[in-house]
Amino acid sequence: MTSILSNAIAAKRDDLIALTQDLIRIPTLNPPGQNYRLICEYLDKRLSGYGFETELIRAFGTPGDSGKYPRWNIVARHAGAHSGDCVHFNSHTDVVEVGAGWTFDPFGAEISDGKIYGRGTCDMKGGLASSIIAAEAFIELYPHFAGAIEISGTADEESGGYGGVAYLAEQGYFDPTRVQHVIIPEPLNKDRICLGHRGGWWAEIETKGEIAHGSMPFLGDCAVRHMGAVLSEFEDKLFPAMAARRTDMPVVPDGARSSTMNINSIHGGQKEQDDDFTGLPAHCVPDSCRIVIDRRFLVEEPLDQVRGEITALLEGLRASRVDFDYELTELNAVLPSMTDRDAPVVQTVTKAIEDVMGKSPEYVASPGTYDQKHIDRIGKLKNCIAYGPGILELAHKPDEYIGIDDMVDAACVMGAALESLLLPKG
Repeated sequence: MTSILSNAIAAKRDDLIALTQDLIRIPTLNPPGQNYRLICEYLDKRLSGYGFETELIRAFGTPGDSGKYPRWNIVARHAGAHSGDCVHFNSHTDVVEVGAGWTFDPFGAEISDGKIYGRGTCDMKGGLASSIIAAEAFIELYPHFAGAIEISGTADEESGGYGGVAYLAEQGYFDPTRVQHVIIPEPLNKDRICLGHRGGWWAEIETKGEIAHGSMPFLGDCAVRHMGAVLSEFEDKLFPAMAARRTDMPVVPDGARSSTMNINSIHGGQKEQDDDFTGLPAHCVPDSCRIVIDRRFLVEEPLDQVRGEITALLEGLRASRVDFDYELTELNAVLPSMTDRDAPVVQTVTKAIEDVMGKSPEYVASPGTYDQKHIDRIGKLKNCIAYGPGILELAHKPDEYIGIDDMVDAACVMGAALESLLLPKG
């Protein structure tokens, strides 16, 4: 990267900090999907001021979209003076629930020891701000560049991305004739290039029982006990089998190179009452118990095998356990995605990291899915990576933060990539 662009980005450090703080202070919690329109309007005002043509796009009819919580997205495009490739920076604007254990205001965007704290700083509003600063500095220095720069802020990545990137991909916004290079500033660390992600399969399992008086449980059938048998099968058979599998994908952290499964939730019996209810529970044998499972699988595991492994355990219980009955409902399935190391965007960002940081990047894959899946599967655009500032392990944690120096360095890498892709050679 030229020292002039490096200096221009460094000079925008205070602007980068203020921009990140403004984004954090808009609480775009998902679920339910709060303030999506507000953050899009903020970005619209910001990017329009730098000559971007902007569109605010509502993903009508997608999961979660409603009159109260509409799924709004923004796509901003700045065309250069000559024809050429389009480089698209895609960031999701939604953040997960706050959770317990914070010592900083989750939406205060406080600065301490060179870090900005708040929900979404790392995942991924710091990356969004870095991409904006990189693009603005580049446009100021090279107003006659070739091609186009796009920046998008999209909804619902934390809940699958169907009201965001998936919808935009269906509408043609990631068609390879429109966009040639995509960088998603997810927090995979500033000296790493993320090539893809594992697969995911989500399902609900319900065990069935029969209601009866709690003092005479032998007259009913406890669905919670049946679910206990399911969990025991998972512990004895499924979890050891998954732990023994390893992928050749460079997934980080190391524990994610094996298959994993999380039990997202469990509920059996009577509905939980409101917090202000002061009565006692009724005495009933539960006739239903439900769990939601989050199964992350490797590129070496076919999806049918993932489904079949769970079904086989449940069918085994049906055959061996008295009165065992269940219902399995698939909630979502995402296949693994992986970009080749020789893809143009990979090679470009590799050179940019070497130039800016004086080291070769580490090539990794993400333990969780992100919106590359939709750009790949729906958009049919393979030239896509995740690259951005932030420490992966801080995502969704209390006292989440982003390092200011890391944001500046990542912005410099993004700027160097724009120089390589959008300026004439030689």
